[in-house]
Amino acid sequence: MLNVALWSLAAFAVVTRPHASPGVEAARGYLQLLLCAVYVAGCAFRCVLPVIDIPRLVLVDSRLSSVLIGRSVATVAELCFAAQWALMLHQMASLSRSPVGQAVSVTIVPLIVLAEGCSWYAVLTAEQRAHAAENSLWGLSAALLVAAVLVIGPQRLAALYAPVIAGGVLYVAFIFVYDVPMYWSRWLADHAQGRKCLSIADGWVDVRRRWTVSYRWEDWKDEMPWMSLYFTFGVWSSIWLVYASSGGRTH
Repeated sequence: MLNVALWSLAAFAVVTRPHASPGVEAARGYLQLLLCAVYVAGCAFRCVLPVIDIPRLVLVDSRLSSVLIGRSVATVAELCFAAQWALMLHQMASLSRSPVGQAVSVTIVPLIVLAEGCSWYAVLTAEQRAHAAENSLWGLSAALLVAAVLVIGPQRLAALYAPVIAGGVLYVAFIFVYDVPMYWSRWLADHAQGRKCLSIADGWVDVRRRWTVSYRWEDWKDEMPWMSLYFTFGVWSSIWLVYASSGGRTH
């Protein structure tokens, strides 16, 4: 509810803000707002109906809690989130005429498409290494974004510079210190216990039909750090991009 309210405030700001170049700035603001709306809605859905994908654990016993629906919603939302960052970087790179920034801006979304493919493979086959690969690609994308912003420098859109650097560094650290090792250790545990992966066909049937309700802290405790950050700071950064990108000025 808080995130939806914050998005509504951002929408009001975009609609009522005067623009120096109405056509370009307004279009950029509305596009960021639309992409943000999809991400906020997707996160709201997943926050109300959380799922742990591979063991098919849910909190709410509903068909809407199925892994197939949850993963589909996440895919669309995360691609929109990646597109927001790509647009922001392209804006900065265009203003500064940075070929490095422009190259990275067109690389981010394809990397996240590949990450989503890894995620689907992990979900369908129960192969935890694919989740490690997925999160590594997210971390790589963020690292490239930070590097590109450092190359561009604070001369353009200065309001974006420090938050992107600080947030990006913290995100990359979290991904490679917590997320990737977590999934890798799960794969090692599965490998040690001789657990077999599903075929993609069997996994497709499984994600549609199987979910198990669990309220056990032991089942959810490892998911809580990333879920808590994802549904708060992740969404807030998406909303912040709406303000920052539509209100940026050259310096």
